[in-house]
Amino acid sequence: MKKILSLGFSLLFVLALAACGDAKQENTSTDSEQKTIRVGSTGQSYPNGYQENGKLTGFDVELTELIAEDLGYKVEWVTSDFSGIMGQLGSGKLDTVANAVAITPERQEQFHFTEPYSYYGAQIVTNTKNTDIKTLDDLKGKTVSGVLGSNNIANLEKYDKNGDIKIRTYETRDGAMQDAINNRVDGYINSRPILVAEIKKNDLPLTLVGDPVAYENVGYPFTKTEKGEKFKEEFTTEIQKLKEDGTLAKLSNKYFGEDITTESGE
Repeated sequence: MKKILSLGFSLLFVLALAACGDAKQENTSTDSEQKTIRVGSTGQSYPNGYQENGKLTGFDVELTELIAEDLGYKVEWVTSDFSGIMGQLGSGKLDTVANAVAITPERQEQFHFTEPYSYYGAQIVTNTKNTDIKTLDDLKGKTVSGVLGSNNIANLEKYDKNGDIKIRTYETRDGAMQDAINNRVDGYINSRPILVAEIKKNDLPLTLVGDPVAYENVGYPFTKTEKGEKFKEEFTTEIQKLKEDGTLAKLSNKYFGEDITTESGE
């Protein structure tokens, strides 16, 4: 009888240890998940987020990695077209998007935003062969390309109130820009610092047309949840630190050749 009782207690002890081990594994898994942040990028947005030697890099990418490292998070990058990553953010599949996301009233209704970390003008360019297009007025009756779901298209629509400009949208930036390079459209709209950097790097046959049609503040969007609010506060604090110690300006100059991290007048 004593042997049976002893065997029973031993079995219970082993089961208790196993249960503790399972609980420990579950806690470890939870802690690991909490330390991972899922971030969206198109991976085709030079110089914000693009592929180089098989690795995702760029201004927004490096900034995000710096912030995450300081906060103790590991970044899990998810790449898709712009409308796709914004859709995944809205459905909670991503924690944020690091792809020059403009802070707009419409987006602020859906997402929490950090304070701005960069500032852009929505700029139109045309092929250098189009010598008859020198001002924005010259684009009346012409076709301008842009990325579907981007705020640059929204800004162009607001600017062109009478619908004088024909707008053609594309899933990716490459498609929209290549049609301008090949003169299949009369113009292409994107953020001015990005266009200047791309034209310089690749010696593209594109030239700026007039002034930007609008100016934008860029920040990190987060869902309006307790988790999103926490991320927003943490990221804003880090952005402020990186502005104060000059790291943000240095990073901007590395990728854009200028400081786009301070607000410019419209």
